[in-house]
Amino acid sequence: MSIDYDPFAEAVREDPHPYYRRLRAEAPAYYMEKYDAWAVSRFRDVWELSAHADLSAARGTAPAQILTREQPVTPMINVLDPPEHTKLRSVIRHCFLPAQVRGVEPVAGKIVDELLDALQERDEFDAVGDFAARLSVTVACMAIGLPVEDGPMLTRLVQRFFHHDPDSGGMTEEGLRALGELDAYCEQKVKERRRSPTDSPVALDALARFDPGSGPYDDRAAASHVSMLVIGGSETFPKVLANGLRRLREHPDQRAALAADPAKIPAAFNEILRYDMPTQMLGRTATKDFELHGEKVRAGQAVMFLYASANHDEREFAAPERFDVERNPARILSFGAGNHQCLGTHVARMEGKVCLERILARFPEYEIDLARAERHRTEFVQGFASFPIRIR
Repeated sequence: MSIDYDPFAEAVREDPHPYYRRLRAEAPAYYMEKYDAWAVSRFRDVWELSAHADLSAARGTAPAQILTREQPVTPMINVLDPPEHTKLRSVIRHCFLPAQVRGVEPVAGKIVDELLDALQERDEFDAVGDFAARLSVTVACMAIGLPVEDGPMLTRLVQRFFHHDPDSGGMTEEGLRALGELDAYCEQKVKERRRSPTDSPVALDALARFDPGSGPYDDRAAASHVSMLVIGGSETFPKVLANGLRRLREHPDQRAALAADPAKIPAAFNEILRYDMPTQMLGRTATKDFELHGEKVRAGQAVMFLYASANHDEREFAAPERFDVERNPARILSFGAGNHQCLGTHVARMEGKVCLERILARFPEYEIDLARAERHRTEFVQGFASFPIRIR
């Protein structure tokens, strides 16, 4: 029976992994005629194509940009190609380097402690809305240079940006409105910073000062990059943490091992990232013809990297369907690869470490309530929007 894979189909959004397994086995370069696009599902292919010189991000990277054309392509950092992308990334990457993140870790730990101090008075709390989302947006605001007190408002905007219609996939009008509001907010912050510049080592200052050397770079362009950092820095981590808490509850022996030896938590978080990656796919557009697994990819066609499939590729990982906190794989695709690898890689790992250390120390026997959890199932993102855990 032939494979019928459409990332927007209800059955695929409900559980994409059976489709991913068949794609990896039978059609590692799968042509989606409806979208004139290719789905690439194996780890090695995604890893290598992420650095392919003949694939461009300029037409967008999200499914709603390059498959359905529902989301306009604004000049965010993720849709730039070298050399423009390289130059822009170089002026903000210092904000996210390991040394900078290590300096933030004690502050993040203090935030986590304060959140848990308040939450431990309850019988249960939402590990996403009450906890992880608050941490991630606060850390994102600190790294970017935005007022921490604006965090709750930014979280709501990002949640609205990812608003989805359960009866159909893709971008919604509500999501587009939220993106417009986020861009307007960020543009105002860029204007303020340009009027009153500082030497603070945060991304907002770097983006406000940036001189591309050629082409337009106005307040709106700078704001679009700030918006991307807000979205990337606040949306994904809460889903990753909720997934991790779920898997550790399902494997109590592994949870107990981490509680007994917190030094194992960084490696365990790597497995959490691999096993339940929220971002299902991103893509590029071919600028020249090339071949992949005997198929001809033509210039102008989209090539979608199925990251969540690649992280379960049997050719890269032994028994990939087994959750194993001792696995510690040499490489994963949860942060992408190549020159567009996620800037927040080290931030996310730090957040995972400080959260799991403290949750397992305080609530080593926490319970979960999957029946009441709210899950997002879209072509783009899979994960929990709310995740109740009981602590007594």
